[in-house]
Amino acid sequence: MTTFPSRLDDGKSLTQLDRRIEAAVGHSIDRLWQHRDHGLLDEPHRRLVDAHRALVQAETSVTFYRSQLNSLSSGEYPVDGALFKRIERTVGLLEDAARARDERQAQAVAALTPVEAAARHNAPRDVPNLPAPDIAALLAITQGAKLHQNLLTQQLYVVTASGTRIPHSQMQRLEEDHLVVRDISHPVTAGQPVTLTGTGRAALTAPRPSTAPGAAAVPRPGTWPAAAPTRR
Repeated sequence: MTTFPSRLDDGKSLTQLDRRIEAAVGHSIDRLWQHRDHGLLDEPHRRLVDAHRALVQAETSVTFYRSQLNSLSSGEYPVDGALFKRIERTVGLLEDAARARDERQAQAVAALTPVEAAARHNAPRDVPNLPAPDIAALLAITQGAKLHQNLLTQQLYVVTASGTRIPHSQMQRLEEDHLVVRDISHPVTAGQPVTLTGTGRAALTAPRPSTAPGAAAVPRPGTWPAAAPTRR
């Protein structure tokens, strides 16, 4: 998984486009990058994240050479021919880094434009408000999953790449909600691949409202964990 810098402690953005990107996607840059690493994004958003990562690297180079130039002009070094050569070399490197940054920024803007257009003009998707167990199941399925049938007991169950088992009843609900789809071209005895649909990915990446204080989530019928019995 890719390691990336978080927003600076003083609240400054990593690039000049961060605020526009967050407004277009509806959540933070950090979360967007995490969705990219987990394979939850469609092609336009993947292109946007890749372009933004390249821009962040270019901004880092600009910052590095600018800091180096500030150090050379701080008065710490004797003013002589060697200093002038170092300053000249650093200025050249800073110019190259700034040109590369401008190119990456133009590429990021090009990738951001269709995402902004979709956010403005597309109708909001009907994203179900899922309980925590279903969210956990969808996250497990993103890593790879198959629906199997036991030859002896005829029992159906989903096994994910991490080893998590998802009950068939829960799998059926996810299918009915159009959150997952299975490849029926494979026999269940060999394992039918299970993947997320566009609605399933949207359910994972959509911003979630915070729960009101004192409000308890009501589990859907058949989901785990079951509601605790009322104490008398």
